[in-house]
Amino acid sequence: MNAAGRAGKLLRSLAATALVTLVGAGVLWWGTDGLNAFTAEAARRADILRTPRTLPVAVLEDQRGTLFSLDDYRGRLLAVEFIYTRCDSVCLSLGMAFKQIRARVPQYALGRDFALLSISFDPERDTPARMRDYADVFGADGSHWRIARVRDAGELKVLLEAFGIIVIDDGRGGFEHNAAIHLVGRDGRLTAINDLDQVAPFVESIGGLL
Repeated sequence: MNAAGRAGKLLRSLAATALVTLVGAGVLWWGTDGLNAFTAEAARRADILRTPRTLPVAVLEDQRGTLFSLDDYRGRLLAVEFIYTRCDSVCLSLGMAFKQIRARVPQYALGRDFALLSISFDPERDTPARMRDYADVFGADGSHWRIARVRDAGELKVLLEAFGIIVIDDGRGGFEHNAAIHLVGRDGRLTAINDLDQVAPFVESIGGLL
């Protein structure tokens, strides 16, 4: 093959590669929410922003042994995190984030317009006594900020799915799980999800809603 032929073959190969790349990019764009969601976690957050999610009815028990429902918070903004009390890593960071949020939200709004809720996904071990110990570490008063569990396994599974929480047994007595600050609106729907290190942006975002 002469030089012209080789050049022509090279150009055709480059054109084919470019076409495949463009098609692949189009599929990637469509499949990842415009390149904004390369992970399931990012996709979960983008989906919630587009379409706030209705949450299931679930009966919870707090650190005082009091039974309540998520519906009890309707009319108020609610920050929700998912933890287990034996966790010595990310859950501690979540607890500190919630402590900072509670400190930054105007005092007049606490309880009346805004509340915090830490939900355990390990209800068998996280008894009210264990949850009280966890609450004491961070100063969760059981009123403005509750630590709670869902005792019914079926209700817990549905609740975790609604929030998009993934919990995996790590084989060492603990769990791997995604961690974030969730905002439930006054209408009881999940409306936004923030990273646990975004305390200031989270407080700022709810400031205009109080």
